[in-house]
Amino acid sequence: MSEREQRVRFLLFRLATVVAFVIIVLRLWDLQILSADQYRRSADRNRFRLVPVDAPRGIIYDRYGRMLVRNVPSFTVSIVPAGLPEDAQERRAVLERVGELLGMPVGQESGDTTGAIQEPTIEGILKARTSGPYAMSPYSAIRIASHVDRQAAFIIEEEHLELPGVLVEAEPLRHYLDGPLTAHILGYVGPIPGEQLQSYMERGYQPDDLVGLVGIERSQERWLAGTKGSKHIEVDAFEREVAVIASVPPIQGHSVVLTIDLELQRAVEQALRQGMREAGSAVGVAVVMDPRTGEVLAMVSLPSYDNNLFSGGISYADYAALSADPHHPLVNHAISGQYPPGSTFKIVPAAAALQEGVIDRATTFTCKGTLWLPNKHFPDDPTKAQPFYCWHKGGHGALDVVGAIRQSCDIFFYQVGGGWGEFKGLGIERLADYAQRFGFGEPTGIELSGEAAGLLPSDRWKRQNYAEPWYTGDTYNASIGQGFILATPLQVLNATVAVANGGTLYRPQLVYQVIDAEGRVVDALTPEPIRQLDIDAEYLALVRQGMREAVTYGTAWLARLPGITVAGKTGTAEYPAVDEEGKLIVDEQGHLPTHAWFTAFAPYEDPEVALVVFLEGGGEGSQRAAPVAADILRHYFGLPKPQPQS
Repeated sequence: MSEREQRVRFLLFRLATVVAFVIIVLRLWDLQILSADQYRRSADRNRFRLVPVDAPRGIIYDRYGRMLVRNVPSFTVSIVPAGLPEDAQERRAVLERVGELLGMPVGQESGDTTGAIQEPTIEGILKARTSGPYAMSPYSAIRIASHVDRQAAFIIEEEHLELPGVLVEAEPLRHYLDGPLTAHILGYVGPIPGEQLQSYMERGYQPDDLVGLVGIERSQERWLAGTKGSKHIEVDAFEREVAVIASVPPIQGHSVVLTIDLELQRAVEQALRQGMREAGSAVGVAVVMDPRTGEVLAMVSLPSYDNNLFSGGISYADYAALSADPHHPLVNHAISGQYPPGSTFKIVPAAAALQEGVIDRATTFTCKGTLWLPNKHFPDDPTKAQPFYCWHKGGHGALDVVGAIRQSCDIFFYQVGGGWGEFKGLGIERLADYAQRFGFGEPTGIELSGEAAGLLPSDRWKRQNYAEPWYTGDTYNASIGQGFILATPLQVLNATVAVANGGTLYRPQLVYQVIDAEGRVVDALTPEPIRQLDIDAEYLALVRQGMREAVTYGTAWLARLPGITVAGKTGTAEYPAVDEEGKLIVDEQGHLPTHAWFTAFAPYEDPEVALVVFLEGGGEGSQRAAPVAADILRHYFGLPKPQPQS
């Protein structure tokens, strides 16, 4: 190679070196000067996180300060989608290992078109939380499982180098100290239902938050939820927190004090369970209330469920078992069960007929055990008449309104409600109007979700639903709480309370006080009258007298207590039921099975407590429900239990 060629090559090399150096300098200038802020922000996004800090929910107490629900520490496993491996196989391996440790499926193997409830999967949760109009940021931690086993949490933490994007955190978990005893009152918390997500987001919630779903947990969400905090943290390549830059602590939710007396609740549950065993009943309800204020002192619905199962997410198997139970333990039958109220309803036509002047204190009807209602198309043909029976086949003889309540005479109330012969009764319109005044046919407004309205039938309702006119026989049935009329146990109790206190229908209440972290009362119970019955005091006094005599020497004699003046009304309500072959169930006399009811208040002179007892399919109210109520009242007034006779 000549000297000239060597010089040219050397010059070209130097030129290439200079060009390369210039390019490097320009690139460094771009990276360090021109685009420094952009890359600094990008690096900070990868390194720093502003994460919310959940506030512990408020504590719930009974009226005497006994704790009903508290927060306990628990492990939660979350996944940061942006922290998962980009390679599909590696990502799948991470999810499968997490699923193995948590006992959760990663994804559905095949589609299910049966409509059955599907067990949640890891991929399903991630997809639901990272797609749609309310998608979470890929840098947000998405809760996969709560209430994680301690051993599983430790293993995940130990394997964090092989499980990028998977976090184990400690968070407060709801613990219901008495489980099934108060489950229908307290309810439980859980993830926000999809159909309600928008409304919760508008109130500042995040898609991954836990909220009250039923019971007091739901109705008092605004007090119990608290205020979230936040913290600015630095994370490593595995999305784990390595430093806290700054933080704002969360504010715990307010404490809620209920009107419930836990010890009374326990006594009511024991008495009701015993009564159900003796009556062979699978469903029972007992509710105790203060008739002076509408405060609910105890509310038991059996069968119940353990609401701790829902803390941290209920398993597929547990939820499927509860849902498939034919007696519906998840349903609070006190407010959602709708049943014919039977003779407990007779206080309504009694008060209505007196107020409307249909009868007076001296009006009497003779009960012979059977009333024959003439056919309106063939009034003179006795063979066309329809028989209506009293529960007492031999008849009660001549009775006034007090005696009719005392003996629960059906024939008296047939005539009061629907008339007979020349006597014109109330009629269905006036009967329904007064029943509505007593609170039937509408929710009571108690602070619980899922309350049913019951049913007050009318001529229009029957024509719309059965394409038939309303008959006098329908009014007869409605007058004794049978036929189409339906009520919840709480509605029956609320009507009793209105009679006991002289005519005020209260909204039943469960929340006594709301207290903040400093112990200050921020909200307190105030009695809330729904309406006055607009029934003269003397007429309500006659109804109360009939209820008192029902206990002293009438149908409710099993509710008598030494030293306590109890007034009450029994009820035995027929209902249609079919066997496994679809055949109507009747006894040897052709009678349908019956629900057992009893409602009462005490002391008679100055009522301070009222209650209702309901036993589904329990038989006669006087024989089955009244003794349960007596046991409850015996506990309330501190009376000793009667000694079994030898």
